[in-house]
Amino acid sequence: MDATRRSGAADGGTLYLVPTPIGNPGDITLRAIEVLGRVGVVASEDTRHTRRLLQSLEIDTRLLSYHDHNEESRSQHLLGLLREGTDVALVSDAGTPLVNDPGYRLVAAAVEADVPVRPLPGATASVTALIGSGLPNHQFHYVGFLPRREAARRTALTALRSTVATLVFFEAPHRIVAMLEDVRAVLGDRPAAVARNLTKGDEEFLRGPLSELVATLGAEPVVRGQFTVVVAGAPGEPADEDEALAHRLTETLVRHGAEPHLVRDVVREVTGLPRNWVYEQVRLAVQRSGAGAAGDGGSGARGDG
Repeated sequence: MDATRRSGAADGGTLYLVPTPIGNPGDITLRAIEVLGRVGVVASEDTRHTRRLLQSLEIDTRLLSYHDHNEESRSQHLLGLLREGTDVALVSDAGTPLVNDPGYRLVAAAVEADVPVRPLPGATASVTALIGSGLPNHQFHYVGFLPRREAARRTALTALRSTVATLVFFEAPHRIVAMLEDVRAVLGDRPAAVARNLTKGDEEFLRGPLSELVATLGAEPVVRGQFTVVVAGAPGEPADEDEALAHRLTETLVRHGAEPHLVRDVVREVTGLPRNWVYEQVRLAVQRSGAGAAGDGGSGARGDG
């Protein structure tokens, strides 16, 4: 197949990938509502769950199940509908389809068959947790769920030990404490954030070293909730000349007593590197220098308030 081929069969249907709320019903977009009401079929992981969502939106579009156990056969059925001209929307129970959910086979088959695929932007727990974590987000590695068994989980974590990018995981409530303990044991006591029940009324962020998060959640008699875990990446060598220059500038200016906000402005102006990356480097440099009590109190290194 020509890698540059553009999807767009003239008389066929379109496959829409539609994000649904991850907690708050208001997470859904106006465009998602319009598409769900217009397509001929909505393929969903759990039709009972999706039916409740559609009923709340006063939408009565036909539903078909699409999950791990019927993904292969159902993909071919849906592809047939698309070829016949029926528009199809693929949704998961919560969040963006294909992100730790079924859908890859259908999308791959649609692309191969030159069926238009239209992904809609919308709610996703991984990015929501990342941007609220307080950890660097200029580069991140989405891991999803780690293996359930401890030995396999630690093996998977060992492969991530040298990853410089911030790491994003999902975990079930009954395994979250054991998972965090393994992350600490393999990766070290890194800064981390645990997001629980994102966008719901009881949304909560726990931030701090992994050891503190283990102690906090381990003290709960029964751990409940939906969890997304964000862990700082490994300390790494600068990836390019701009980052190397940024490190030297940051360390030099902080060492000579420059205010953190001035260091940030100078480093960004000289290197053009992303704001969040520069702010994190300045914060770490201030910590290492012991200058946190001076200047802007060490708190301004995370941002402008």
